[in-house]
Amino acid sequence: MSNSPLKAKHQRLVLILLAFAALIGATLLAIYGLRNQASYFYVPADIAADPPAPGQAIRLGGMVEEGSLTTAADGVTVTFVVQDGEGRVPVTFTGILPDLFVEGSGVVAEGSMDASGTFVATNLLAKHDENYMPRELEDMSREQAREKVAETTE
Repeated sequence: MSNSPLKAKHQRLVLILLAFAALIGATLLAIYGLRNQASYFYVPADIAADPPAPGQAIRLGGMVEEGSLTTAADGVTVTFVVQDGEGRVPVTFTGILPDLFVEGSGVVAEGSMDASGTFVATNLLAKHDENYMPRELEDMSREQAREKVAETTE
């Protein structure tokens, strides 16, 4: 007779149950840790219908309204309006604007709403259309541009 209180079959079952419990625990810890890092995506119409809580990290996407872009006296703070045809959200951003950021273009802004209803952006991502051409290739013919690209990929 064996002096072990658990047979080998039962030991394996206990180990499997412990591993399963550890996996569930690790998953719950990861979810708990990431819950504050999640940024929900909103368009201006969503914010008009159901605004997020002030300070909640979100992403705002839409078009920069024509004629809305203004730069403050400090030279680094800009204000503009993001619209989607159904809603408008005023945005403030302090920092260096992306090269592709212009009025009438698409933008995704990361940040949060303040108590006054203004979106305070911490990061701007400018979008471009499918006809985007880098500045270095703009003045070249199609064939010259292909040759330049081929040179850089060799």
